[in-house]
Amino acid sequence: MAIVGTKLSTPGLKANFFKKLGEVGKTTHYEELTTRIVSTTKKETYAFLGSVPQVREWGTGRKARGLYEESYDIKNLKYEATLEVDRDEVDDDQVGQIMVRVNELAERAARHKDYLIGELLKNGHSAGYHSYDGVPFFGATHESGLSGVQDNDLAPSAVSATAPTAAEFRTALGTAIATLLAFVDDQAEPMSMSAAGLACIVPPSMLITASEALATTVATGGQNVLSGAAKLIALPWLTTATTWYLLKTDVSVRPFIFQDRKQIEFTALTENSETGFLRDVFLYGVRARYCVTYGYWQYAVRNVFTQGE
Repeated sequence: MAIVGTKLSTPGLKANFFKKLGEVGKTTHYEELTTRIVSTTKKETYAFLGSVPQVREWGTGRKARGLYEESYDIKNLKYEATLEVDRDEVDDDQVGQIMVRVNELAERAARHKDYLIGELLKNGHSAGYHSYDGVPFFGATHESGLSGVQDNDLAPSAVSATAPTAAEFRTALGTAIATLLAFVDDQAEPMSMSAAGLACIVPPSMLITASEALATTVATGGQNVLSGAAKLIALPWLTTATTWYLLKTDVSVRPFIFQDRKQIEFTALTENSETGFLRDVFLYGVRARYCVTYGYWQYAVRNVFTQGE
């Protein structure tokens, strides 16, 4: 389908959209922070979030153990974004503004899952943003089976809570790593076997401080034992200057689940469409169905700097 008077054919727009989508997708973070599960229905039930049995000596034979009864349903959500452009604007477009807007649409679509992760992080301590155990994802009351009560919501101290120093961040990171490594499952077995695969998720305002904290040397010139301990990611949707997160990302079930039902589609409705004929407007839109939600809270620690002395 050609658009009269321009080079913006529907196939050309679609090809350009997916080209830009792929380019921007290479700079996103959701793939390393989530476990992707292909969905084939409107919702999926996850009963596997209870832990699997520990390996044991054969002895008198196999001892089967069912999964812990905790489970929850994840419904797929439908997402869209649509541009409406007057036909005259398309006909008069001489500088490729429509193509620019389509590229921007691709950028928004590509980064949407990162945005959703940012929302889950920001709100993870609030009522209604629950982990599979029925309590807020970040909190002090996690308890399953034989685990005992566990807390993944920490409050490290800093002289200025809104502007912690690199040394204060480094101390907080050490505590967060130790806390994460101590978490156990519903059988009281350790969840994390190593300190590998860690990621610090920070607001942009904390990026420089966190970079200094993870540098090879410290300010005094000595070796930094935490150099390279975690990958550093700044998410622009995190705007609270006192708060950052430590995640473990090299595990089968990561801190977040990306339930993939229907991948991103691009549609252009132009002169031969109903809107083009009746209203003299063209529509360019994206559509997808998926859900990004919480996985294992044991692989995530929230850190909120508090005022110290």
